[in-house]
Amino acid sequence: MKKGMFFGLLAAVLVLLSTGAANAHFGMLIPSDSMVMPEEERAVHLILAFTHPFEGIGMEMEKPKAFGAYLDGEKTDLTDRLKKTKVMDNTAWEADYPLNRPGVHTLYMEPAPYWEPAEDSFIIHYTKTAVAAFGDEEGWDAEIGLKTEIVPLARPFGLYAGNLFQGIVKLDGKPVPFAEVEVEYYNQDGKAIPETDYMITQIVKADGNGLFSYAPPVPGWWGFAALNSADYTLPQNGQEKAVELGAVIWVRFTEWKTK
Repeated sequence: MKKGMFFGLLAAVLVLLSTGAANAHFGMLIPSDSMVMPEEERAVHLILAFTHPFEGIGMEMEKPKAFGAYLDGEKTDLTDRLKKTKVMDNTAWEADYPLNRPGVHTLYMEPAPYWEPAEDSFIIHYTKTAVAAFGDEEGWDAEIGLKTEIVPLARPFGLYAGNLFQGIVKLDGKPVPFAEVEVEYYNQDGKAIPETDYMITQIVKADGNGLFSYAPPVPGWWGFAALNSADYTLPQNGQEKAVELGAVIWVRFTEWKTK
């Protein structure tokens, strides 16, 4: 092998290795506000996407199979409100959601299965976020009945950066012992610079009861994704392929301010 070819191959391998630790996928469901007070506009704008949120890399997203709101034990289908848009130069979705009454409105989506050739599997991230409206905070810890979800043990709004966020990972309504949870910051303005690729996606593990904890160091939107394997497969080019199920919750942490 010629020296030039050898070093070219070596460089390619190093690039692959250097990016391998930074490939966490996240379903995203980001509202324009997580706490809406009585004097504010009685609606939120929602962005639905599939991305690497810290790195600002988007992926094509088909129209979600399900998109809705959960309030006081009832679900409202919102799929007819979805409109196609672009996020990180890829197809994403957006919607306006009116806040017709006080309470904790939990917005959720089930995306269409995403085929990921690099992992030789499909990815389905059941994603949710909470919007508290008009001073009412009842029901913030509700389990809304997704295939897999993170049930918050810390109120998922009104949190300061540095506050401890805790949740229980559930699959088919049961806690998942020792589930791995990926944590990533939505680096919306691109100003956050990781020291190494290891710093892009934080990793924590749940305990034997499915409980995990994490304290974000800076304000902004943070995503928590608990990953498990489905007990079924999906066809791809005539072959049955594994399915990764993600339970994702997005939580906004705010800056501590003083006079």
